[in-house]
Amino acid sequence: MAPTTHPLDPITPAEIRQAVQILRDRYPNDQIRFKLVDIFECPKAEVVPYLEKQRLGQTLPAPPARRARIYFHLARNPHLLNKARVNVTAGLVEAVESLPDVQGPVDFDEWLAVQNACNAHPRVLEEVERLKLPPGAKVVNDPWAYGTDDAKERRRLFQCWMYIVLNGDPEANHYSLPAPFSPVFDAVTNELQWIDYLPMGADDERESTRPWEPVPAVEYSTNLLDVNTMRKDLKPLQVVQPQGPSFQVEGRNVSWQKWKFNVGWTMREGPVLQNVTYDGRSTFYRLSLSEMTVPYGDPRSPYHRKQAFDLGDSGLGMMSNSLKLGCDCLGLIKYFDGYRVTSTGSVVTMPNVVCMHEVDAGVGWKHTNFRSGTTSVVRNRQLVIQCTATVANYEYIFAFILDQAANIHFELRATGIVSTMPIKQGVQVPWGTIVAPGVLAGNHQHLFSIRIDPAIDGHNNTVVCQDVVPAEETDPDPYGCAFKARETEITQAGGYTLDVDKSRLYKIENTSSINPISGKPVAYKLHAIPSQMMIMKPWTFNWKRGQFASKPIWVTKYQDDELWAAGEFTNQSREDTGLAVWAKRPDNVQDTDVVLWHSFGLTHLPRPEDFPVMPQEMMTVTLKPSNFFALNPSNDVPRSNQAVNQSTLVEGTSNKGEGTTCAAHSKL
Repeated sequence: MAPTTHPLDPITPAEIRQAVQILRDRYPNDQIRFKLVDIFECPKAEVVPYLEKQRLGQTLPAPPARRARIYFHLARNPHLLNKARVNVTAGLVEAVESLPDVQGPVDFDEWLAVQNACNAHPRVLEEVERLKLPPGAKVVNDPWAYGTDDAKERRRLFQCWMYIVLNGDPEANHYSLPAPFSPVFDAVTNELQWIDYLPMGADDERESTRPWEPVPAVEYSTNLLDVNTMRKDLKPLQVVQPQGPSFQVEGRNVSWQKWKFNVGWTMREGPVLQNVTYDGRSTFYRLSLSEMTVPYGDPRSPYHRKQAFDLGDSGLGMMSNSLKLGCDCLGLIKYFDGYRVTSTGSVVTMPNVVCMHEVDAGVGWKHTNFRSGTTSVVRNRQLVIQCTATVANYEYIFAFILDQAANIHFELRATGIVSTMPIKQGVQVPWGTIVAPGVLAGNHQHLFSIRIDPAIDGHNNTVVCQDVVPAEETDPDPYGCAFKARETEITQAGGYTLDVDKSRLYKIENTSSINPISGKPVAYKLHAIPSQMMIMKPWTFNWKRGQFASKPIWVTKYQDDELWAAGEFTNQSREDTGLAVWAKRPDNVQDTDVVLWHSFGLTHLPRPEDFPVMPQEMMTVTLKPSNFFALNPSNDVPRSNQAVNQSTLVEGTSNKGEGTTCAAHSKL
């Protein structure tokens, strides 16, 4: 087949269809159930020579082979997960591995099958009948990956959380009316295994289903709210770019001012930035959201099993929204599509799963010369590459943000609806907060891992720990005011800590490339988010499965296909097979191809203000150039100018700012 536009591009529909057929030819007498068909990224050693010739404008060699990663089951053994690596370019299966002791990620067809089996099962319908709901009401369910509390459990299980819906509005908030029972289904057989009756009080006592005590739902649908309570003083705010956007797109390759990069996409990670260069200089090979885990802090069974790995268990890509104009992104928007496969091997287009647009983020830098009264102002123009994933009740909005000062920001926003559970009215428990009558929202954490694969002026880099410390006894400091940076090179793979008292940060340096002004190695520094790490005790499955969230900083030596912080398979996992394993290797990580990982997040003790839909919680991690340039890289950005910006005075305000420049007047 003809090569795709670029070796880093996501898998295409044609490649999915070809990979499916190649695997079917391998098993002509077997029925295959497909779980995932996605890009299997080329070994870096095959890609880097191609990228270097591209960066230098040289004649390009033949692109590396394109490969697909396939998870699948054979009908003769539906309990056994298999993994294949298919060379689409050569038309052959390169490797097949049977994985008897892992569960693959959740797929849409499976999720719907479990949901439907639960809704129709006679035992479940008996429990619904016992609720004695009013006419027109019904019960729906959210199937969750089961979690882990038994090292011997090998069934593929789903815990179905049940909710009452009182009306037919498509946005009715069923999370406001949780039901007191929870069926558990085997996803391979779609058979009911048992029903958990949920604890309704502070202890672990539970009882069989009783008639529902009516309470009003807390709604967010505008169809169900009193229109007289809606705000009426909000006027339109529109983003206008009369000359079009400042970015250019060719396939998945983007140019924006001095930035160039490839917009990758995987079913697990969602958007991925690859081959990121600035003004022709290499900065990063691959940037991604690697994993996240959401452990819940309620010891009452079955809540102790609630621990989602939203990337590994299902996938940020698989759960991504098809974005709409005027909603998630404003202004002039470029969309990118994604593609997934059904259980039968058909291709499904996921339109507009990534939006790209420019934003004005306020002042980038400014200075007023108080002697002359003249002012220079540069607006902070940013390029946003964003996706939104809905994982049952929760929404995660993930964005890469590039700016004109050569910074790269990872921005995560958590919103959506908190996971709810029933509780007797008047009862309080320390494991959550009452957010509506008879509704408890449990304490939980959102713990993320960002994977940073650097290429700072090349691929041989070193991670350096920098502390800011007072002058030492051997330093000349007669007035006791001196402080300095103390730097320690990370020499061995492992997990490392942050220290706010020392203003600790981590830099990625290229020790063979020296800044001509400072005399220091060129670098990018990580502005991390100091966060509470995994709270669960180390002997718990919660902690063992998510050890990546036990330390904020990890350094490993690059190896192909080590992409996901908790390991490749997290669904009902019993231990972390990612960083918990890779960081223990006695690898030398100085002046070599290294990977820097940052774990961070938020500990969420819900509030009534988080209901019915939670206002967004935003977290931002930044990569900043440090000794990478000779001066402020945004010094060449055109100064802010009214003739270009076309701002408008509000009637009745002073007209002193109507000039075409941004001059200020200082009085001393």
